Amino acid sequence: MGIEGQITGIKYDILLADTLKQVSLNKFNINKTPAYFILKDRNNSYAMSKWVSPKRTRSYPYERVYNTLNSPKKITIIPIIKDEGVDGDRDYLQWDNISLMSLLDVFVIFGYYDEAIKNQRYKNKITDFKFNNKYILSKIKEIKQYHSSALHWNLNELNTNFSRIVEKVQKSYAKIETQTGVILHNQLGIDKFLQKIRNDVSVFMDFSREKAEKAQSREISTVQPKEKLSTATKEKLTIVNYLGGQYFFTVDEICFYNNTLLLTESKHTKHSLLPSKGDIKDGLLKMILYSNLTNVKINGIKTQSKGVLSLTSSLLQGQLISNHKIHERVKFFLQNNLSPEISVFIDTLFKEADTNNFILKIGQLND
Repeated sequence: MGIEGQITGIKYDILLADTLKQVSLNKFNINKTPAYFILKDRNNSYAMSKWVSPKRTRSYPYERVYNTLNSPKKITIIPIIKDEGVDGDRDYLQWDNISLMSLLDVFVIFGYYDEAIKNQRYKNKITDFKFNNKYILSKIKEIKQYHSSALHWNLNELNTNFSRIVEKVQKSYAKIETQTGVILHNQLGIDKFLQKIRNDVSVFMDFSREKAEKAQSREISTVQPKEKLSTATKEKLTIVNYLGGQYFFTVDEICFYNNTLLLTESKHTKHSLLPSKGDIKDGLLKMILYSNLTNVKINGIKTQSKGVLSLTSSLLQGQLISNHKIHERVKFFLQNNLSPEISVFIDTLFKEADTNNFILKIGQLND
C-alpha cells in the first residue's frame, strides 16, 4: 500500500508563529543569533532560521522554519554536511529538504562549519559547531540584491555553487580534525558525494531520494516514543510538487471516515499536558502540506483526503476534536485544570486548524 499526492501551490494561514527577535546586519554573527530571528538592514528585513543538522530528524528545523513563514522574505541556513566524528553521525543534505523550502518560498543558504571542539565525553566526537560567518554574510548580501524567486535562487545555488561549498567542507573538516585530534569519518565518502555532484546535479537528487525512500521504509516499522499511536497503521506518503520534487514522508496513522482518507500526524507526551511547542509546530508544518494536497491516490485509486494533527498526553482526561462546541472545550479545560496560558494556546491551535481545514485532536490516547 502507498499514498501519493500532488502540491501545486501553498495556501495556509500561520497563527502560532513566535515573535521574532531583531538582529542588526552590522552586528551579524550567525553563531550568536537565535534559532530564528528578523535580520534588519536599514529599510530591509528578512526572517531567518538555521538548522543544526542537514537531517531534519535530528532537531526541530521545521519548527524554526514555521516561525518565519509569515514574513514576505524568508531565509534558512542548512549545513551541507555535519560530521560529528567516527563515534558519531555524518549527515548529508537531502534534495527533498531543498525542494520543500522552495515550495514554501524560503531562500536556502548552503552553509558549512569551519570550527568545532572535541566532545569530552567521547574519544572521537566533536561538538559546538560554528558556521563560517563571513560566507553566510556574503550570501545574505547576494540575496538582498536578488530579485527572482526563492525557487530560482535555490536551484541556481545548487547548480552553480554547490560543489564549491562541498570543497570548502572538505578543507574545513581536515582543519578541524588536525586542530582537535578527533578522528572524523573517512573523506572518501565526501569525495564520492562531490564527484556525483560534479558529474550531474540530478545524480545528487536521485541519490538523496533513494536515501529518503530507504529511511521512509525503515520508519514504517518503527513507532517513536513521541508518536504513541492508537492503531498500527503507519503508511508511506509520497508528495510530488509542480517542480518534480518528491517528498518521502511517513503518515503516523491512516483511516477512512465518510469516504475521506484521514492522514494523521501524532505527537505524544508522557510527562506534560501537551507535547512541546517544537513537536507541535513540526506537526503543523506537516499540516501545511496535507492541507494543500491534490490528486490524492491510495493504491492508485483517487480519493479525498484531510490532515489530522493528534496531540495526546498520558496526563490528560477526555478528548477535544475540531467539531466540538465551545462548551465542550470549556468543560475539557476545567476537567484538566488547564492554565489560562495553555487554554489560549489550545484555542489558537483550533483556530489554525479551522482556518486551514484540517482536524485537530487533543486529549488522552484512545486504547
